[in-house]
Amino acid sequence: MIELLITVVLIALLLSMAVPAFSGWVANARVRSVADALQNGLRLAQAESVKRERQTALVLTNATPALDVTASASATRWYIEVLPSISAFKDQTPVFVEAGSFRETAAGVTIAGNNAVICFNSIGQLTTRATTSGIGSVCTAPTTLATYDVSATGSNRPLRVQVSLGGQVRLCDPSKTLSSTNPDGC
Repeated sequence: MIELLITVVLIALLLSMAVPAFSGWVANARVRSVADALQNGLRLAQAESVKRERQTALVLTNATPALDVTASASATRWYIEVLPSISAFKDQTPVFVEAGSFRETAAGVTIAGNNAVICFNSIGQLTTRATTSGIGSVCTAPTTLATYDVSATGSNRPLRVQVSLGGQVRLCDPSKTLSSTNPDGC
């Protein structure tokens, strides 16, 4: 009986040491999942713009994804829309392509970005589009990079999704500087 009691106590001690490491690992996995989902959504919007030879927008929102919802740079959902041609916008409407959700944001993961709407032109580069309501999204191309920082409570590894003016979408670690020895750095 004493041997069983000692075994149970040792297992409890080992588990109590492993639980904090496990919870950190789970938080890091949630951050990675949201960052991957954002990166994949951006790449899908970019691919749609090239495929359809039209400007395409990835819109981040907290509302149920639909055309003309309020955009938010720190969102829980996203959707992609193909924008009408500027020269013929009177005869066209935006086309809803696809939507997604960052489910892990409900578990404490946050996105902090500098653009709520990212527009890609027909060759997959960032572009600026100034429109009025009812004819597609309004977006302003950043002067350097569009960045989205993804973090979570309990996570020790925040990630960043960057979109360059030329259209390169990459996931990087903001705690590292990009170099030949740190290709995953920002």
